[in-house]
Amino acid sequence: MVLVVRPPPARARAVRVPAAAAGASRPAGRSAGGEGDHARLLERSLQDLDGLLLADPRQPESAFLAAGSPWFFTLFGRDSLWAARFLLPLGTELAGGTLRVLAALQGTRHDPATEEQPGKIPHELRRAAIDIDGSEPLRLPPLYYGTVDATPLWVCLLHDAWRAGLPEDEVRALLPTLTAALGWLSGPGDPDGDGFCEYQGSDADGLANQGWKDSGDGIRWSDGGIARRPLALCEVQGYAYAAAVGGADLLDAFGGDGGPARQWGAELRARFREQFWVEDEHGRYPAVALDGDKRPVTGPTSNMAHLLGTGLLDAHEARLVADQLTSSALDSGYGLRTLASTNAGFNPLSYHCGSVWPHDTAIAVLGLAAEGLHEQARVLAEGLVRSAVEFGHRVPELHGGTDRAAGEPVVAYPASCRPQAWSAAGAVAVVGYLEGWNRAAKPGAQPGRNA
Repeated sequence: MVLVVRPPPARARAVRVPAAAAGASRPAGRSAGGEGDHARLLERSLQDLDGLLLADPRQPESAFLAAGSPWFFTLFGRDSLWAARFLLPLGTELAGGTLRVLAALQGTRHDPATEEQPGKIPHELRRAAIDIDGSEPLRLPPLYYGTVDATPLWVCLLHDAWRAGLPEDEVRALLPTLTAALGWLSGPGDPDGDGFCEYQGSDADGLANQGWKDSGDGIRWSDGGIARRPLALCEVQGYAYAAAVGGADLLDAFGGDGGPARQWGAELRARFREQFWVEDEHGRYPAVALDGDKRPVTGPTSNMAHLLGTGLLDAHEARLVADQLTSSALDSGYGLRTLASTNAGFNPLSYHCGSVWPHDTAIAVLGLAAEGLHEQARVLAEGLVRSAVEFGHRVPELHGGTDRAAGEPVVAYPASCRPQAWSAAGAVAVVGYLEGWNRAAKPGAQPGRNA
């Protein structure tokens, strides 16, 4: 499969500000960036997103967003899905294209070389295989399936796009993909049958970690030790729960039976509460993962932010997570750190162990808003805007997790993509939240059909 860099000339711009943005009211409280900074961040982000649009020549009307430039200028399941989900308040066309392109690549067989499995949504697609030598060699086939979260995120996007107004004929055409994806969650996605989605990862040349923190040292204990695989990541359980419930709603609405998926989700929610929550010197919070011995991996991380708005947490649990996210250990003042500064493995300039990823902050902002925790949401939103100003309003893939309260400046990450789709899309969503025109309680949730 070959990707073309431009959507068809006849296509209208896929991401645009809704007319309601001009006169919308802002949530109570002041934001760190003035109206001028919001406007410039919005304009720059939309320009970057237009430049990242790609199309599948086999489906020329199906546009999607490349993950980022220069390193990831191609289809990435997780990244493209999150970017489309952030942008749902602006329309459903991009979401529909993203869903269709990935559905065409959904796994149909077991292939250890590519990590394809029936029902699985792929991780990435490239023109040629990746072959990188070094201390951690990486060799990936052109179409690679090494991801644990793209499949539930695909279901979440389909559900949210449907609620946002994706035409019913487009939704109906994707129901077979939905059924297969739900089958993957409770089948190959749970290889040991313990009721959690998990991954073994590659012990050869593929990705060892297969959540969004996919560097080899991305999942750590509070003492800095690297967690042993297989791993059941906390955020993946949130995605899986939301996918099960949302998928069940879709099946019910289109003449199917959502009961089994809904029951599976209810059981997952109960198991998560029993096995993931920990209490230590940092307080009470969800562990980042269960390790290969089913032990909860301790130490606060940003991963818990992704649970907000999924329905997996009750109101009290959501407030406990909010307290962690706005603590000085995780909130840098420039956005949410990936790993708490109290962790022995913390490094503000590591890729996943102390840096700030704007999309991660945006997920936290919208999740907090979904839980009604607007004061905490604004704190993190203002940090994202504050850091964006330092980058000329063009948010990068990630930057250093330096400490604003200590007087430290924003520090660039040397090899960061800029532009990056989910960073730019997350910035659009956060500006919309601060300005009041993005009324989404969570990424993609819209009042309307079945609301």
